[in-house]
Amino acid sequence: MYDRFGLLIDGTWRPAADGASLAVVSAATEQPVGRVPAAGSADVAAALAAAEAAFKRWRDVPAWDRARILARAAGLMRDRVADIARLMSTETGKPLAEARGETLAAADQFEWYAEEAKRSYGQLIPGRKPGERMSVVYEPVGVCLALTAWNFPALLPARKIAAALAAGCAVIARPASEAPGACFALAEALMDAGLPAGTLNVLTGPAAPMVAELIASPIIRKVSLTGSVAVGRQVLAQCAADFKRTSMELGGHAPAIVHADADPIAAAQLLAAAKFRNCGQVCISPSRFYVHESIRPAFDHAFAAVAASIVVGDGLVDGVSMGPMIRRSALETALELIADARARGARLLAGGGRPAHLNRGHFIEPTVIADVDDGARIMQEEPFAPVAPIVGFVDEDAMIERANGLPFGLAAYVFTPDAERAERTARGLKAGMVGINEVLLATAEAPFGGVGHSGHGREGGSLGLSDYLEAKYIRHRLNRST
Repeated sequence: MYDRFGLLIDGTWRPAADGASLAVVSAATEQPVGRVPAAGSADVAAALAAAEAAFKRWRDVPAWDRARILARAAGLMRDRVADIARLMSTETGKPLAEARGETLAAADQFEWYAEEAKRSYGQLIPGRKPGERMSVVYEPVGVCLALTAWNFPALLPARKIAAALAAGCAVIARPASEAPGACFALAEALMDAGLPAGTLNVLTGPAAPMVAELIASPIIRKVSLTGSVAVGRQVLAQCAADFKRTSMELGGHAPAIVHADADPIAAAQLLAAAKFRNCGQVCISPSRFYVHESIRPAFDHAFAAVAASIVVGDGLVDGVSMGPMIRRSALETALELIADARARGARLLAGGGRPAHLNRGHFIEPTVIADVDDGARIMQEEPFAPVAPIVGFVDEDAMIERANGLPFGLAAYVFTPDAERAERTARGLKAGMVGINEVLLATAEAPFGGVGHSGHGREGGSLGLSDYLEAKYIRHRLNRST
């Protein structure tokens, strides 16, 4: 499946220098779908050298020329959406419709940053003296390392690569070993669009020691990670040694607040669809549901009905609406979270186990549990699974305190038709993003990111470009005689 790909180094697809490779295994069939190179130290060194040389050229390419390449790449991704989606679904098992939507969203990132490349405006500051000019210019930070997770194997690399290239940076991308194909396809589109050799390099293989070697190199000046809190801590510690720029998107545990005046059925249907998307493996997925007690029965019933209607299976099969979890250990953790909640008195409203008709693959039923104790693991740990815990509330202030009780702060959701109540709740929640009567937050033109243990920095929108630029202040005395 990866015959035309490999390690992308200095514009050439190649095997690992020592011939090492690793298997990519389908989450739906538990069978290998192909092999990709496992980069070693020689490959890392080659990629670093290629990126360093390319950066010196790419940073001086006019913004309009960089924009044309990114825009052409976006068009090629849209032209190839069917092939990229099938590749992604084969690896992860996600439904083809979801994979197609993700690919188009990745293309949107390149289109957006093709335009933003022209808009890294500086500043002119009035001088204090005659014959003096003060200015601020923005320069690319340097060679960037993009580390991405498996749950959105096209969109996550796209956010980082598009912004970095638009800013004039060179990039080394390391996609997740579970699903590298989409990143290969994005890189192929960029090369076909005219991206100069070495400006984007792609390395596959086990994260350690590859990532440690890359971060240790003085050539890398910025690291962007989408991953777990634990991995974020490790990467930040490594980057601190050389004061490297970082942006971290480390997941979350998003509260969804449904007030008494909300439509319980409409809110439940929207939130359930968001919760079970990508088998619950979404960092901004609503994952703790606080519902006013007066509308709980209707909300619970509608939410469970959505769960029961979902068709679980291999995403390549027509009619499937939810695929598998990415690996066996994730499935086992999800089942443990359900068992822990039930042991603490939670009521099972839907799902709760593995689908009886699927005896192969990392499948789990969409699960809804009610009256979950705040001390249950699923209320404390990011579930990253299609398991929805619902709890009630009466007092608004106490509910917001409970919602803010975790160190995460990526996304949150509020449902109410009352504009004042919506604004009050949104302002009270500790989160980098809030959806009010809306669950679709991620879009190319808006900043994506969190606070607290959910990380720092923003991807998307004009703020996403600034994370790849350094401000340089210049004070210029034009006439030395004054």
